[in-house]
Amino acid sequence: MTADTLWQNARLATLSGPGLGVVENGAVAAKDGKIVYVGPAADAPDAARRVDCEGRWITPGLIDCHTHLVYAGDRAREFEMRLNGATYEEIAKAGGGIVSTVKATRAASQDELMAEALPRLDALIAEGACAVEIKSGYGLSLNDELKMLRAARALADKREVRVLTTFLGAHALPPEADGNKDKYIAFVCKEMMPVVAREKLADAVDAFCEGIAFSADQIRRVFEAARKHGLRVKLHADQLSNLHGAELAAAFGALSADHLEYTDEAGIAAMAKAGTVAVLLPGAFYFLRETKQPPLDLIRKHRVPIALATDNNPGTSPLTSLLLTMNMAATCFRMTVEECIGAVTREGARALGILNQTGTLDAGKDCDLAIWDIENLAELVYRMGYNPLHARVWNGQ
Repeated sequence: MTADTLWQNARLATLSGPGLGVVENGAVAAKDGKIVYVGPAADAPDAARRVDCEGRWITPGLIDCHTHLVYAGDRAREFEMRLNGATYEEIAKAGGGIVSTVKATRAASQDELMAEALPRLDALIAEGACAVEIKSGYGLSLNDELKMLRAARALADKREVRVLTTFLGAHALPPEADGNKDKYIAFVCKEMMPVVAREKLADAVDAFCEGIAFSADQIRRVFEAARKHGLRVKLHADQLSNLHGAELAAAFGALSADHLEYTDEAGIAAMAKAGTVAVLLPGAFYFLRETKQPPLDLIRKHRVPIALATDNNPGTSPLTSLLLTMNMAATCFRMTVEECIGAVTREGARALGILNQTGTLDAGKDCDLAIWDIENLAELVYRMGYNPLHARVWNGQ
């Protein structure tokens, strides 16, 4: 067999298995966009094109498994309010928070939403991201939620990146709902979700389980509707209080439960049993100046896979750097270098249900690579405000 391209004279972090899967003096070969060889350079196949990596490190392309990348406007004013002492709950009750972004997003066209999202997506790509999840949730009406999901899908036509979309209709209560959460949840389940599913606009369904959002019982109805339409689920869980969202997510075999600052051991144990990934979001923790950390020791104890993501959104995590996300996770949560790198590659893929396609350097998977100008893998986590990406390869190109 002759490969299309061979990247040689490289040091590999394959992420195969539980660790980093380091291969010194390694090589990666691709054909037709798929990896056909990973291992020692001495055993590599012939290739029509050879790339000398000059001793650089190769990891899988990075994966941002939780973003709200498509939205209009910003919330810098609310940031200023928070600095002056207002809490997340106070801002939301005053008509700010998610609802203020809803107003701006509803006023924007699909093309305008894409134009605003592209610079954010480009920032992620510039740091080696090859797959990005994008949620809706700032439309909160049928047409506006569809508009957001279509804009997210269309971004994949503008850039060489895998985009996965998530329907987050149960994100907040729109103003026109007049405080009736049950009626709005019925609308999400009976009016929105059938159209989203029929038009194949979402790869999964998410919801926000919190006192300022929706109760566990209301979200259970959303998840039952998602199951009816053959859609996997994930959940914003236990960020500001313990409403046992992690257990709810696990009960529905969720791909992931995200945030988890207030999750107890019963929730973590349930996630372990269900195979639900813990997605930690240090950007929101940092930006909101929270002090309650996710129960990392419990997550490790129960061997729940840990992913990291930017949680890019206008109100609580305007972050477009997975490299900085790793540094925040290491500094704020005391995650190790190995955990951080695995969290934005292998476990990010697991959290999106695409680990069979990407996230590790294994023969048969998509050839998504990040090639780094570093001497030590710890540099990816250690540096702040510095991008050592030498080259990004997506689908072998």
